[in-house]
Amino acid sequence: MAAEVAMAAEAYGYLSAGIGAGIVTVGAGLGIGKIAAMAVDGTARQPEAANDIRSSMIITAAFIEGVALFGQVVCFLLATK
Repeated sequence: MAAEVAMAAEAYGYLSAGIGAGIVTVGAGLGIGKIAAMAVDGTARQPEAANDIRSSMIITAAFIEGVALFGQVVCFLLATK
């Protein structure tokens, strides 16, 4: 009985880590999509500011990717704990 409970707890750990990694990935994708949409909108409104908008967009996307990578690493570490 105790072995079954331990196996169930481990299975729930793997399941929650997988769900967490998926949520992190979806959140990062939505964030980068929103950034790209606003950058295109800003460039359409002010074409002369396209270079500034593009560089700000790339920096912000890199920050979002860093946070997403950190979230996935935490999920995988919790799964292998």
